[in-house]
Amino acid sequence: MTDLYDYPVVIEVPVAWGEMDSFKHVNNVHYFRYFESARTKYVEELKILDFMNNYAKGPILSETSAKFLAPVSYPDTLSIGIRSIKAEGGKLIQEYAIWSQEQSRLVTTGESTMLFFDYKIGKRCDIPTELAKRMVKLEPLLAKSLETASI
Repeated sequence: MTDLYDYPVVIEVPVAWGEMDSFKHVNNVHYFRYFESARTKYVEELKILDFMNNYAKGPILSETSAKFLAPVSYPDTLSIGIRSIKAEGGKLIQEYAIWSQEQSRLVTTGESTMLFFDYKIGKRCDIPTELAKRMVKLEPLLAKSLETASI
């Protein structure tokens, strides 16, 4: 699994029989659910939901994409990694990698953009300083792109 060492958050997901489609491989919609599960774990690691409950500021998914490198079928266990590659202003761009344990290879990559939002006023906002600090603690390489967040 050498491809996932650079990802600060990695989850394991068993492929369910019902995730396969009539072409006998995992249907593409499930990959976005795998990304969502990894993103949720990332959010949990940073305790972003606690921050949102206290300050009504947090991320909202703006876009996501996937590149399918090889089909996956049942039975398999997938390792899904997520890392942030750029954070500035109110935008966080993240990458995903999905590793098939059955195939011993990378099978899918992806990217998403999250925008930070002030839910009280209903508008975009910069990444809050406290969250920026948490992100840098988890991913030190983000420090450079978050310099504008006054961390």
